[in-house]
Amino acid sequence: MPSLAEDFMLLVLDDESGRPVIDSVSLDHALAGAVLLELVNSGRVSPAGADDEDVKEGRLLVRDDSATGDAVLDDGLSRLEKKPVSAKRAVELLVKGTRVAVLGQLSTRGLITTEKSKVLGVFPRKSWPALDTEHEGRIRERLNAVLLRGEQADPHISSLVVLLSAIRAVHKIVEGDKSALKARAKEVAEGDFAGPAVKKAIASVHAATANVVVVSGGS
Repeated sequence: MPSLAEDFMLLVLDDESGRPVIDSVSLDHALAGAVLLELVNSGRVSPAGADDEDVKEGRLLVRDDSATGDAVLDDGLSRLEKKPVSAKRAVELLVKGTRVAVLGQLSTRGLITTEKSKVLGVFPRKSWPALDTEHEGRIRERLNAVLLRGEQADPHISSLVVLLSAIRAVHKIVEGDKSALKARAKEVAEGDFAGPAVKKAIASVHAATANVVVVSGGS
């Protein structure tokens, strides 16, 4: 089963051209956010509370560092377990190498392929067109059901909406009125798909990812 980061990557890659429909800064930080959200959703990472002595409340702590079976998530755990960090810092720690690793996993699954070309016959460029769109199609249909038809979102889809909303890219993935999509995405992102502690961490990841987009000028 593809991870949250893999599903996010499939959504933002154009199936035919194999190029992302969002800018590189937004992509890398959203993927890092996806890894962090999956670790939060699974209970492996959560915010420090009043019972966590000598740790600033709200800092993210690794609660369970056992192997997940996913190389990207396991690498993420190893980067975060050294000391408690803010969500913003956690996203920064998870950026490096995540895109390459996620693309590698999707390639191994047979969902995308890697193509190499040159821009103007000189500058090397890679693209990742789709090989198998069946799984991506199911994810897109679930997103459409939630964002266009008002259906209930499960935690996985809600997390994808959180990430797309953070980088202001909902309208690039789902066709519809931009304002209406933005409003519905906000409603989903703030919904009751997680408990209070997890919601607090998710809100922090959303803010940390969105802040990077604002600074970089992404849209």
